[in-house]
Amino acid sequence: MNFGFTEEQELLRDQVRKFLDAQSPVSRVREIMHTDEGFDRQIWQQIAALGWLGLVVDPEYDGVGLGFVDLIVILEEMGKSLFPSPFIAHSLAASTLNELASDDQKKRHLNDLASGRKIGTIALLDIHDLPNAESITLSGVIHEDGVVLNGKKLFVMDADNADLFIVAFKDQHETYLALIHRDQTGVSTQGSATMDLTKRTGSLELDNVSVATQDLLLTDDENINRLLDKAAVAVTAEMIGAAEAVIYMTTHYAKDRIQFDNPIGKYQGVKHRLAEMYVDVESFRSLLYYAAWCVDESPHELPRSASLAKAYASDAFSQIGTDGVQLHGAIGFTQEYDMQLYLKRSKWARPIFGDADYHYERISQLQVTD
Repeated sequence: MNFGFTEEQELLRDQVRKFLDAQSPVSRVREIMHTDEGFDRQIWQQIAALGWLGLVVDPEYDGVGLGFVDLIVILEEMGKSLFPSPFIAHSLAASTLNELASDDQKKRHLNDLASGRKIGTIALLDIHDLPNAESITLSGVIHEDGVVLNGKKLFVMDADNADLFIVAFKDQHETYLALIHRDQTGVSTQGSATMDLTKRTGSLELDNVSVATQDLLLTDDENINRLLDKAAVAVTAEMIGAAEAVIYMTTHYAKDRIQFDNPIGKYQGVKHRLAEMYVDVESFRSLLYYAAWCVDESPHELPRSASLAKAYASDAFSQIGTDGVQLHGAIGFTQEYDMQLYLKRSKWARPIFGDADYHYERISQLQVTD
């Protein structure tokens, strides 16, 4: 069995790398992250034209029809550049509709998502950020004409930029997804302050929002947990790219920085930590690739493999970000230097869709169940 990337996937990686280097170098990222929207709509339309926004959408709905492994190729490169965009949230929304929506719903929504005319996101969690179906407390009673929802969804990625929200709620013992548009009466969003300005999150408030029957998807807890597992895999892919960038920057700094007439990379205290950073990245890279493969090829193994990858990455990337700053010395803490941006990304990525403690506990529970 060949676990390497195909020639087409490597060509995709090269395409993404060249595009991001040209259109979104870190200097441009610094400009974009201080704007109100937090992303560049012109670049967004360019990546739509390249097919990235419809990568996991079937061709009959203007998508490319590729799998989750292809998606993480893009996400890794985006992580290296700290590319600011709603790409993860949008891809998760598109993937969810592609898997669960009716043909009519796909025709009404997927074309707009794949073309970049609309931005999608998922709004699943309510009271706390534990990424499982039990965190859904929003409720509504379904009638012939649909349902009226009142409540607040927290931890919504790119809430202020989204045009279409996939909202989870429960009607008695059934779980549903509601397709809600920003321009509907009673819909409002509020951004949340984050350490990492390249990532935007917020809350979605629903005040007597009417959702027609045609915009409801009956689902179950298994599908909700699968969606959250895919989210954890997607975030971990960006973590790999960002961690690789930290190693690259720190290694070059260790070669150039002279102390006591020698590059600091000559000293064991620096060399050993760089080696440990490399081993950590390669370890959770392997876990991630297997988890991404499981999304399409072995769904029953996805819960455990996604948790293994996210758990390891959450701790490892956080430490890599800290060590990258420390090995740069005082300059690593300054706003003018890029290393601190990667440290902030590691702090954002650690808790989202479950931190290490949550996922390790989940792994132990899954083993007991098995």
